[in-house]
Amino acid sequence: MYSKPLESRVDGEVDAASQLVGRVVIEEGARIINSTVRGPAIIGKRTVLRDTYVGPYTSIFHDCEVSNTEIEHSIVLEHSVISDIPRLSDSLIGKEAKVRRSGARPRANRLMVGDHSVIDLE
Repeated sequence: MYSKPLESRVDGEVDAASQLVGRVVIEEGARIINSTVRGPAIIGKRTVLRDTYVGPYTSIFHDCEVSNTEIEHSIVLEHSVISDIPRLSDSLIGKEAKVRRSGARPRANRLMVGDHSVIDLE
């Protein structure tokens, strides 16, 4: 099966402090603020990246918010929020998910895991 290579396209907003490297698609209404997106990568409609690094082989669907995070080799489905995660790799984040650091003490990982899931913690 032949698949057409990803062609770069910017239909959203990319501020002067941001950098797009390689084959990157920024869809309509998306905003890239003080962030780096290294392709191949797709940033969906109305998604906002702020102070974030998106690495290769990452697709972030529409209406997501990602801030102060590094993510690569991952898929993030629609209406999800990811904030303050130092490193996220090889991951699938479902619809309307929230991944964040709570800052609460005592420090602990709190998981709500669906059927047939795999969680790898360091």
